[in-house]
Order: sequence, then C-alpha cells, then structure tokens
Amino acid sequence: MTKAFLIGLDYGSESARGVLVDADTGEQVASHIYAYSNGIMTRQLPNGTRLPRGWALQDAADYLNAAETILTKLGDGRNIASIGIGFTASSPLPSTADGTALSELWPGNPHAYVKLWKHGSAQPYADNINVRGGRYLDNFGGKVSGEWLLAKAMQIADEAPDTWAKTDKFIEGGDWLVWRLTGNEARSLGFAAYKAQYVANVGYPGDVLPNLETRLAEPLPIGSPAGSLTAEWRERTGIMGEAVVAVAAIDSHVVLPAVGGVSGGTLVGALGTSAAYLLLSDHYQPLPAGIEGVAKDGSIRDLWCYEAGQASFGDTLSWFVRNFPRAETEAESFRLYNEAAASMPVGNNRLLALDWWNGNRVPFADSRLSGLLLGLGMETTSVGIYRALMDAICFGARSIIDLFSNSHIEIEQLTMTSGLALNNPSLVQTMCDVIGRPIAVPAIVNSTAVGAAIHGAVAGGVVENYREGSGRFGTKEFHHYEPIERNVRAYEKLYKLYRDTSNSKALRETMHGLNEIVSSAEVA
Repeated sequence: MTKAFLIGLDYGSESARGVLVDADTGEQVASHIYAYSNGIMTRQLPNGTRLPRGWALQDAADYLNAAETILTKLGDGRNIASIGIGFTASSPLPSTADGTALSELWPGNPHAYVKLWKHGSAQPYADNINVRGGRYLDNFGGKVSGEWLLAKAMQIADEAPDTWAKTDKFIEGGDWLVWRLTGNEARSLGFAAYKAQYVANVGYPGDVLPNLETRLAEPLPIGSPAGSLTAEWRERTGIMGEAVVAVAAIDSHVVLPAVGGVSGGTLVGALGTSAAYLLLSDHYQPLPAGIEGVAKDGSIRDLWCYEAGQASFGDTLSWFVRNFPRAETEAESFRLYNEAAASMPVGNNRLLALDWWNGNRVPFADSRLSGLLLGLGMETTSVGIYRALMDAICFGARSIIDLFSNSHIEIEQLTMTSGLALNNPSLVQTMCDVIGRPIAVPAIVNSTAVGAAIHGAVAGGVVENYREGSGRFGTKEFHHYEPIERNVRAYEKLYKLYRDTSNSKALRETMHGLNEIVSSAEVA
C-alpha cells in the first residue's frame, strides 16, 4: 500500500508556507517557504504605477506561483490524500467569470489587484455602511471594518466603476486559490461570515451595493471538500493520489486544530504580524461590545467562534527593530532588545504606548487610528521604547480578554501560538503578567500549516472530525507560563493608564485630524 501524505498551505502577508505530514504517523516530513515576488505593494504596482497613501495590494499571480512551487517541492511523486489552505484575510480580488484575476488583464489598474487585509483606504466606505446599519451587523457589534470585503467592494464600485462593471466575481484570495486548484468555485463559510457578513438562511447583505450578491456565491462549512486537484495541477506538480482540497480557512482560524483548539472554553491567540483571538463556545451568547464577530461552522465544525484581534502585533516590534537596529541583522537586534527589555523592571522606562500601528480592530474597528508613545524625556532609551511597545501589544491583548470576561463568557484555557509565541518567551511572559493568568504555548513548529493540513484531512475523510485530527496530527506538548505576582501588581497601574488613554475621544479625533492633514497635502 502506497504511503499517504497530507499537505497544509499557510498563505500569509509576505510569504506562503507549506508542510508535508505523514498521514499515518503525524510526523512533519518536510516544509517549504515561498516569498511573494511582489510582496506587499504600498507604493507602486509592478509596472511602476504609483499608489496613493493607505493602499496595500498584492498580485494574485504570486499566490499561484507559491502554490506551484510548494506543491511541487512537497508533493512531486507522492500520494497526497488531501490539501488544506489557510489564507490571510480579508484579501479579496476581482475576477472574470472563469476565475481570471483582473490584474492579469489590466496590470496597470490598481483596483484590479488583491486588496490585502491592511489596505486602509476603504475605511470611509466601512463608515458609510455602519451609519446605514442593518440586521446583518448584529453579530459584528453593529459595524464592519475597512479591512473587510464589503467596504473594499464599495471602494471599487465608487472609485473605479468601469472596473467594477467588469468584475464578474469578487472573491477572497483563499477562495480564489481553491477555485484555481480544483476548478470549482467553492467558497468558505469562514470568509463569508466573518469578512462579508453572510448569515445562514439569509445570505449576504442585500442593500450594501447593487448586485453585489451576484458577484459572490453560497459558502460551504469549514472542513468541506471543494474538489480534487485538477489534471492540469497534477501535471504541473507531479502530485498523485486523491488530493482532495478543502475549502479555505482564515489563516488565524486555521491553526485551531493544530494547537488543541477544538472544544468550548478555549481561547487561542494567533500572534503574528497582526494578532487574532478566537474564543470557542458550545453555545451562542450575544456578542460582547467591541468584539469583532461571531459565527458557527466557520472555524471549527459545530462550535461558535468569537473573533477579535489587533491590527498590529509583531509588526509593531518589527517596525521598531528595522528602524532602530542594535546589530547588523534583524534577528540579532531582536535578541538584544528582548534580552535588555526582560531585565528592565515594570514601569522603569516611564513610558506608555498605544498599539495601533496599523489602526485599531477592537473595540473601535477604525484603521485611521495610529500608534502613540507617551512619556518621552531626556532619559528615554531605545530599550525603554521597545519595552513600552511590548507592553502595549500585551495591553491590547488583555483589553480583548476583558471584554469577554466582562460579558461572562467563560474562558477556561489561554493558548498563544505562532513562531513569535514559540521563539519569544519574554513577550509571552509579559503577556502572562499583564493578563494575570497562566498561558500555554504549543510546542509545535509550522502550526498554522499543520492546522491547514488537518482541515484537509477532515475534508478528505482521512479523519472523522476535528477532535480526531487534532489528536493525530496536532501538538502533543505545551510550554506553560505562570504570572509573576509582583509584575501583575505593577502592570495593573500601567494598564489603567492604557485604558484611560485609549478611551479618550479627543485623542482619537486628533489621530483622524492628522490623517486628514496628510491626505490634503497629498491632494495639493
């Protein structure tokens, strides 16, 4: 009998990662990373066309190149039982009826490209949707974000009506990739519910944009098979076997089964460039004020999943280290900053920061908000600033957890995952002290890609359900962190200052005003 394997694909903001898993033993046999050729386009398109401030685009061709490279590297000549895909979201693109990305046809048209999740110029359209309101916003705190699909659709229709007229399908990048791999437009309920406000037995919002629903499609629950790899893709990659492709999952959600997130009461934090916090529940409870959304069957089958997040997490620390390096390499700079910051007593830097470097998701859903650093003086050091930024992203995490706790939604287990959580123990300890609760970190590499592989295993019938998939292929060990009581007490004072500062309406209006000044200067 030919040995069978699973492939999990994790599409992030800068690159895609694939992992090959032995279907019998659960062992990670191989992995491969592909960096997108065009990366994140914030200043210009590949042909040199300039982009306005606040834009963040990607080229869909990079996704196909990544798939071909990784699938060939991992699957050539092997019996692949299933393929699962996690994809950064919301990152929709316009296409023709046969799935051709409009950027392939009109490479000089900015609105023809993928609008990455951090594309910020769609926020005014989200504000417009929020003012109008509607029942479809009930599970999303009465508001959508400019990061999500509806606002980005409105932006194209308003700013490039000719492009919108040529858009037969408006589709998340993950759903589009599944379509290209299988030949079937099989959309994921995860993307549809959390990023396009789809409601079961109701559909998509009908009054946001005329005929929007004709450019979308009915989604399938997470863990559903989209179809098998096409003959063309088998020829391109050398893959053999059933190669059943699962519907795609949101990248931060796809990790859940790999880290034991398959039961109610578990909160999993996926700590990457941004951070997502996913609280699983057996029962529906009204959405706590400020939390982004809740849906069933969009993350793990038969469970409700509450979603919240920070638009900038590791991104914030990376920005600082890149701009204020302490060594020749970024990795060594990080090591030195972490080492020095860990030895600094809580509050000794006399600084307070807000973690809104890419805007704010919770509780304001406002991409126009920005970072803040308070308390600068002649005694301020680069290490002190780094520590303030580390504290700030942990304060942001606690503020989200507090929203759940204040609404009496039970959290039994805190799990933080990602390479950042695994490789930066001082950050996790800081978060543990700020939150004041134990934290578990799964001892597993490539957790997001492994989670994707488990989704594929469910869709391909390799396992019966997510619990079995998690037990067979997920993490077996955890690193455990306990709060240090003296730090918990010290952080309480700093956290109160963080909450008071972030709740200042005048401060947020000032941030909006700064954005307007910059925008006016660019127009002039």
